[in-house]
Amino acid sequence: MSARLRLPSSPSARLITGGDYLRFANRLLATSHVAHGQGFSNAQEETLTLLGAATGLPWEKLPTCFQRPLSEKEKNRFVELLDCRVFDRTPTAYLVGEAWLGGLSFSVDPRVIIPRSYFVELIPEVIPHWLPPSDSIKRIADVCTGSGCLAVLLAKKFPRAKVDATDLSHDALAVAQINVTKHRLQKRIKLHHTDTMTALKGGPRYDLIISNPPYEPEGIYRRLPAEFKKEPKQSLVSGKDGLDVIRKLLTQATSLLQPQGILVIEVGGLRKKMEKAWPKLPMLWLSTADGMDCVALIQASDLQKARTVSPRTRRRI
Repeated sequence: MSARLRLPSSPSARLITGGDYLRFANRLLATSHVAHGQGFSNAQEETLTLLGAATGLPWEKLPTCFQRPLSEKEKNRFVELLDCRVFDRTPTAYLVGEAWLGGLSFSVDPRVIIPRSYFVELIPEVIPHWLPPSDSIKRIADVCTGSGCLAVLLAKKFPRAKVDATDLSHDALAVAQINVTKHRLQKRIKLHHTDTMTALKGGPRYDLIISNPPYEPEGIYRRLPAEFKKEPKQSLVSGKDGLDVIRKLLTQATSLLQPQGILVIEVGGLRKKMEKAWPKLPMLWLSTADGMDCVALIQASDLQKARTVSPRTRRRI
């Protein structure tokens, strides 16, 4: 938190109720041009979350404070959180220590990227369509797990599967362990400190490998809003063209998938680069609600056949 607030504890004598403070905060976030997209799509979602943290009320009970005066403690806490959000550009999820994905709560802090992924749309119905019945799926890998959120969602969707979750960051794995324990999945999710899937080589093959890896090119990262630079850089950036981690993953997954297995990767704005780099590798781009369609599904059999990447790199997968 800020050592010295840049907002007064009572911004205006007219701010009395929770609703007053909420409207003030929405206007302030709009005029301050804060960036959204880290688990929240707009100012209202963020200010409601901050108000919940300040009052101790769960989301569904927040309307009870819209018409009543806030206590001095609630006012001061809300303004303190708002101060950090606006002036420090600290993401809301870090301020409250929590993010939600797929209807589940996850603990987060600056050691991990804030959970957000198109996989929350795809895990329930789309990905299972390309697999045998869910109770026959035995092994899954979540590569670059971060907070462990996708590993948890996968374990809940595929109740008989063991999930191996990997990350290169010891700090991220510490947070992931908190979330695995929080959701009581210690017996089914195993965390691995490793570069992509290196530590999994020689082990059992997987029915499903998913990854929401770092994929921002260095040049894009430099232009990101300040909020995104509060997240661990290695969770966002993957070399000059954004493909460094994906190259490793494609190479490793080739020998780690079951013959009928699938690899599913979220790649952000790299779809054209992916298709140019691996022109012989069939990729099915899964539809998402916003039309980005930036998640590629690749079958194990196609990985085996497509051995050559772009002529410029001259590597084999």
